[in-house]
Amino acid sequence: MLLFQWTLDQVKIQCTAVCCGGCGIGTHSTSSLTLWLRTQDRNIRLVSSAEEDSSLYFTYSGGCNELEVRNLHYEVNTAAQIPWYERLSELKMPWEMAADKQTAIRDLSLRVHSGQMLAVIGSSGCGKTSLLDIITCRDEGGTKKSGEILINGKACTRSLVKKSIAHVRQDDRLLPHLTVRETLAFVARLRLPTHFSQAQRDQRVRFSALLESPFPYRSFWVTDSCTSLTKRCSMQVDDVIAELRLRQCANTRVGNSYVRGVSGGERRRVSIAVQLLWNPGILILDEPTSGLDSFTAHNLVITLYRLARGNRLVLLSVHQPRSDIFQLFDLVVLLSSGSAVYCGPAKDMVPYFTSLGHPCPRYCNPSDYYVDLISVDRRSPEKEAECLERVRVLSVQFAGNVKNTDDFMWKWQDQDAPTPESLQEAPPVNKAETSIPLSKREDRLPGRLHQFTTLARRQVFNDYRDLVTLLVHGLEALLMSLLVGFLYFGLAEQQLSMQDTVSLLYMMGALTPFAVVLDVIAKCHSERAMLYHELEDGLYSVTPYFFAKVLGELPEHCVFTLVYGLPIYWLAGLNAEPDRFLLNLLLVWLIVYCSRCMALFVAAALPTLQTSSFLGNSFFTVFYLTGGFVISLDNMWPVASWFSYISFMRWGFDGMLQVQFRGLTYQVQLGNLTINVDGIKVVEAMHMNQFPLFSCYLVLIAVILVFMFLYYMSLRFIKQKSTQDW
Repeated sequence: MLLFQWTLDQVKIQCTAVCCGGCGIGTHSTSSLTLWLRTQDRNIRLVSSAEEDSSLYFTYSGGCNELEVRNLHYEVNTAAQIPWYERLSELKMPWEMAADKQTAIRDLSLRVHSGQMLAVIGSSGCGKTSLLDIITCRDEGGTKKSGEILINGKACTRSLVKKSIAHVRQDDRLLPHLTVRETLAFVARLRLPTHFSQAQRDQRVRFSALLESPFPYRSFWVTDSCTSLTKRCSMQVDDVIAELRLRQCANTRVGNSYVRGVSGGERRRVSIAVQLLWNPGILILDEPTSGLDSFTAHNLVITLYRLARGNRLVLLSVHQPRSDIFQLFDLVVLLSSGSAVYCGPAKDMVPYFTSLGHPCPRYCNPSDYYVDLISVDRRSPEKEAECLERVRVLSVQFAGNVKNTDDFMWKWQDQDAPTPESLQEAPPVNKAETSIPLSKREDRLPGRLHQFTTLARRQVFNDYRDLVTLLVHGLEALLMSLLVGFLYFGLAEQQLSMQDTVSLLYMMGALTPFAVVLDVIAKCHSERAMLYHELEDGLYSVTPYFFAKVLGELPEHCVFTLVYGLPIYWLAGLNAEPDRFLLNLLLVWLIVYCSRCMALFVAAALPTLQTSSFLGNSFFTVFYLTGGFVISLDNMWPVASWFSYISFMRWGFDGMLQVQFRGLTYQVQLGNLTINVDGIKVVEAMHMNQFPLFSCYLVLIAVILVFMFLYYMSLRFIKQKSTQDW
């Protein structure tokens, strides 16, 4: 008989396993486990399955963390936060915009420790998101006038934030066509260090085997293959999936507003799981319950409560929580116009306001009542002035009450819940039964080559599961090819005229590239928000993403170009020699790829889909008009003729003319006289053979490289913010 016992804060679960000697097979002594969480003002009963008991296997075992904000005063320049393209729409230059500074945070102080969950509550525009952005060093367009933010006594910096804080944004940024398990597995391969200790490997094998078994204990063997990064990441993913109760949807696609997948609450938990993979000690969430129904929001906050009880520091912002959600909070901060009107234990908020003459009415949700009390009504100047004066009085009263005392914030008055002091005074935890922190020697993240292979696999998995989009793009290329091909199909028995051949060749290089530009820009902007946040989190660098993006889309490009180039070539009856066909197809491939690289560049350089589409269409139109077909190169305006030298349409058209017309003879009727005309003379008459054929291929490759370089530089030096992030 072996006795397993874990202790998490004040939760103790004991289970007995009967082990058969030598065989490694365990039998659970009871059918289910029951988890009781008791605090002074709440009694929550969670009848847990093996999944709900997963907090046992993913407790943060590092040292206690402390987050402290001291006298923070922060101002925001609202004019600087207006995107530059909106400034230009007003016909004003950036320096012509008048500075409009507003106080976002006014003399705020708070302190929170591991094992506590602090909620920042207030109406829209009160400074909740600004506070979280300042703590995570993601504030832009603002100035910290005074105060400081400390993490474990150290000044908050970007590098320190990346090492100690996990930030969950308000919106879910996930790839829709990956399953929950795949989403977490790819992030784990990108984020988890390359090596774990042997104790970690043994522990992960034991716990993952426990969680995946239909019985709480079953036989397992620790093999050498478990030392691989993939196996270790899989074990870490299993722990997080069980921790956040995602096992029933682990193999379901994440989905989005267009793709059917998991529910909104499950998707939000996946976003939290992505940040929990590296087992952070501090978890910050920006309005995690927004857009969720009350039941789902309550379950989500229960999950956060469990995470806090696992020795984590949880800080979240919320608008107006319902009463059962409010009871789960340990500490609350009520903000109004950047000022704190209350900061302390949640259970003491009602007595505090009652002492000030603002008792909460019976049968009324305290959070709703007091948020309404401190909200500013801007429907009229009189009401606005009245509300601002009430908020000023409340903030002054609170500042006076906590000026020389530790009341409401610095004292932990819940005797049943763990305190930082109790956590420090508790007996040392057995490291073999909890998550083991990484040693400094092994705390190395995967290199760029590993990042590239992981990102490329993720790109392929997500793209090629989107069968609807692939089918639409394939049918688009095929229908355009068949439409033009059947237009010339009736002339297949006889040689095409020179004019018909020239027109056909130019259409081959112009039809599908235009559609590719719009498709690529739309796809890049749909991925832009996730790219921005993953780069901000340090999940990977720009270089691996660049190569994964470019190479991951090559198979799709090759297939669609083949689908487009094959039917139109043979239906129109062009030169049937194999070498001519392959040379022509290669030119079409290069032209389409030039348009794809141009679209990648404009999508990364400009912040919105509309501006990127406009610039992409403008570039393509210029290249189309200077390609040598719409107007002869000799008759072109000298300024515009310079654009023809960088127009991939011109060089592709030049190459296809030389490939098709070289070696052919055309008969031209002049009355009763028939004249044989060498095909290359047609190219010379259009002044399109000024350069040899191989130079057309080299120039197209050079254009591709230039656009790729511009795309890379845009990714590296331009923040890939989406429209929602401005």
